[in-house]
Parts: sequence; structure tokens; C-alpha cells
Amino acid sequence: MSPSVIASASLSSFRFRLITLLLVVVIAGMSQGLLLPLLSIMLEDSGISSDLNGINSAAMYIGIFCTMFFVERPVLRFGYKNVIIAGIALVTLASLLFPFTHSLAVWFILRMLVGVGDSSLHYATQLWIVSSSPANKRGRYISLYGMAYGLGFSLGPLGINLLPLGRAVPFVVSCCFFSIVLLLVLRMKNELPERHAGDAAAENRFVRTYRVAWFVLIPGFLYGLMEASMNSSFPLYGLRIELSQHWISLLLLAFGAGSLMLQLPLGIWSDRIGRKPILIACGIIGSLVFFLVPAAGSNVALLFVLFTIAGGVVGSFYSLGLAYAADILPRSIMPAANVIASIHFSMGSIMGPTLGGYGIRYLSLHSIFLFLGAAFLAFAMLGFRFRPRGRVDEKA
Repeated sequence: MSPSVIASASLSSFRFRLITLLLVVVIAGMSQGLLLPLLSIMLEDSGISSDLNGINSAAMYIGIFCTMFFVERPVLRFGYKNVIIAGIALVTLASLLFPFTHSLAVWFILRMLVGVGDSSLHYATQLWIVSSSPANKRGRYISLYGMAYGLGFSLGPLGINLLPLGRAVPFVVSCCFFSIVLLLVLRMKNELPERHAGDAAAENRFVRTYRVAWFVLIPGFLYGLMEASMNSSFPLYGLRIELSQHWISLLLLAFGAGSLMLQLPLGIWSDRIGRKPILIACGIIGSLVFFLVPAAGSNVALLFVLFTIAGGVVGSFYSLGLAYAADILPRSIMPAANVIASIHFSMGSIMGPTLGGYGIRYLSLHSIFLFLGAAFLAFAMLGFRFRPRGRVDEKA
């Protein structure tokens, strides 16, 4: 077989794998984007207080957090594909059980199981895409991952509008999408990630990752904080300023649409001018927008504009952080960086709805946006002090 035929077959295989992985991420994003606001609204309608609502919402991210302490080993042993399949199966089965009970305790457990499944499939897809992407197009490919997640996450809240058809309908529709994408995953060839080399084993990989790349791991935390706050606490905020469920779902869609519009351009710009200046600029703009949200009140048109801008500039934080990590860290310890980024994401996601629920009840209705604005501003200020100490391209 000629080299050109082999190269063509390899490229075709890469494209099929990339498209399939992106579809997995879209559906996973839809599921997560649906469950967070849907369950928050269902609990609110049941008379559950905002602080208990927020604590229950955090259960999904507790599952994500716990998964990060063991997910690397199954991926190394069984390969990307098998972990993705296990994640899809777990999310699907747990989602189907929500309509059958009103118990907060059972919902807490189911949300944790969804978090475990989501975390597993996201970890495997992220690492597979980052590890197989050429360095000069890494920002572009990881931005496609971010776009896929943003597309799903922004479409997910629209499932709230299926509630009038029956309590179980949104969950069943979500599971049907997972079943379809599972058929594509089954056709993929399984691969194993590169195991860490001796130089990485000589030093604790996690300590080394923090020492070299502490700044690029913060975006995962901020993205989790922002995403969980917006999808778990904003519905409570919206109901209290007398927005309808319909407008709440559309505003969350606007947030996701903003992320979709700028995800790929930001990835390409970061390839050209560097990840750091892009992250700092987005942090500053995002901070200003969040500070302005309370001033918009219940003006839906102005909220649409602000949410679109905020989604555009901070919706790429997780993917840009991973791309930056891949720039400055050896490939052999990228699995450790992915674990840390996911842990940071889950920590932020646990804090988001918890602080949002308590803030709304005990501090101020607007506390969620003031807190997000302060967090992104602090990140931007830290960026001016960060100097990469590892392998890094000249532009970063």
C-alpha cells in the first residue's frame, strides 16, 4: 500500500474520530445544560429553598470531583473508547430514573452518578483530542471541542419547554440522543493514551504540573464556577425578578450562543498571538459584563446583549486553558494536567450553586454576578504576573 493511501486512510480515520467525539460532547453538553436548570426549576416549584436547591445542584459536581481521583487509571488500562461508552451508559441510566421520585436524597445520588458519567466521558474525549492534535492546530481543535460542548449546553435548557408534555419527556428525549451517538462510538477504533515517561515519574506529576502551569489551570475552576452558577442559580434569580421559564431558557441559550460565536475565533487567535493575552483580555471583559448584569434588572433585551457578550468571552476558558497547558507541559504529563483541570472545574462547579443559593437567600439577589465579576477580574490580574517555566512556544 502506497504512503499516500496510508496517509489518506489515517486522515479519514482521524476525521471520523474527531466528528464522533464532537458529537459525544454535544449530547453530553445538552444533557448537562438541561439537567441543571430543569431540576432547579422543578425543586423551586416544589417549594424547596434556594440554599437547599443549590446544595442539591452541587451533587453533580461532587460526582465529577470524585471521578477525577480514579478516572486516569481506567483510561490508561481500557482505552478512551471504553471509558466513553461507560460514561454514556451511566448518564443515560441515571437520567431515566429522575422522573420516578421526588426524594431530594435520591436526586442527590442520581446527580452524583450523572457527574461520574459526564466526567468520565469528558475526560476521555478531551485527552483524546488534545493528545492527537498537531501543535500548530491545537487551539483550533480544542476550540471545536469547546464549541461542541457550548452548542449542546446552550440547546439543553430548551428542553425545559418539554415539561408541559410530561414530567419524564425531557429526560427521555435526552436519553434518546445518547443512544444514537453511542452507535457511532461503537464503530470507533479504541486507543490507549501515552503513558508518562521516566522523567515525569521521577517527580510527582501533579506537583510538577502545578509548579509549571498553575495559571493555566485556573480557567477550569472559573469555567465551572460560572457554568454552574449560571445554570443552577440564574433560574432562581430569574424567577425572583419575575422572568418566565421561557425567557430564562432563552437567556441561557443566548449565553451559549455567545460562546459558540467566539469559541473558534478565540482558538485561532490564541494560536497566532498566544493563549495568555487572549485569556487576560477575556477575563477583563467578562468581569465588566457580569458587574453590569444587576444594573440591567429585568430588561430582557439588555440581558440578552450582556449574556451573549459574557458567553462569548468566558465560554472558551476551559478549552483555552487546556490548550495553554498542552503548550507548556510535556505530553507525558498532560493526563495529569487534564485531571487537575477537571478537579478545578468540579470544585468551581460545587462552589457555584452553593454560594449562589446562599448568596441569594442571605446576602443579595445580585450576589451571584458580583462574585463572578470579582473572580474573573482577579484572574486577569494574576495573568500579568504569570511567566511560563516549562516548554512553551515563543508567542505564548
